[in-house]
Amino acid sequence: MHIVPELELFHLCRNKIKILDAGALEPLLGYLQSSDLNLQEYAAAAILTLSASSTNKPIISVSGAIPLLVKVLEEGNPQAKNDAVMALYNLSTIADNLQTILSVQPIPPLLELLRAGKRSSKTADKCCALLESLLAFDQGRVALTSEEGGVLTIVEVLEEGSLQGREHAVGALLTMCESDRSKYRDLILNEGAIPGLLELTAHGTPKSRVKAHALLDLLRNSPYSRSKLQPNTLENIVSNIASQIDGEDRGGKAKKMLAEMVKVSMEQSLRHLQRRASFA
Repeated sequence: MHIVPELELFHLCRNKIKILDAGALEPLLGYLQSSDLNLQEYAAAAILTLSASSTNKPIISVSGAIPLLVKVLEEGNPQAKNDAVMALYNLSTIADNLQTILSVQPIPPLLELLRAGKRSSKTADKCCALLESLLAFDQGRVALTSEEGGVLTIVEVLEEGSLQGREHAVGALLTMCESDRSKYRDLILNEGAIPGLLELTAHGTPKSRVKAHALLDLLRNSPYSRSKLQPNTLENIVSNIASQIDGEDRGGKAKKMLAEMVKVSMEQSLRHLQRRASFA
């Protein structure tokens, strides 16, 4: 067969709009459904390249490519999955596509892809960016929290991801907490998000720092009066951190307070480690 070299040329070609105008999309969608994983991989790579064009995005979006890309995300080989998630991210920049993506249940395979690879990879960055957008919808939040270890997976990127990935991870958690604080606050706290948030306030990107501060504020506030809380609860320690972290030597303060928090909340930290081990 000569189709594989042709698909490789699609991936390398710079003239993305002319390729689509020439009718390339229909056969590519067919190859995405092929039982031949190599053909599927080359087709995903080609669609990724074509979807980088703002002109092509609406055309690809209405072609039926989104469900097929999610299918590849579930069943493709590792490279095809990587290219599929990046193509989905490109298409997700059209706001109307987010509901279409959500309708084909992408969150379980996105979480699986995050768990299977390096938290600091470019693929992880795009997974978290896509998740951040999808969690703006109740359907997305329900899907994430319905998956065992779903929030934990995002917390792991918060701790171990690249600067860009961590920015999207904190954004995803913030989106959840802002949407329904009473519903998601304890869930986020119980997955051990505080250490990663504290580090971001000192060492994250500018956007990460703002988001981490906002999320810490949501996590530290309680519907109960401070006098009803025990003096050394995690709640009070986080409150102390959030009130002081903006001063000079933020890195030093964060490290000192983080050490205190870990010492006081040994039981919670142990539970968090045990949960992480169960998903390793």
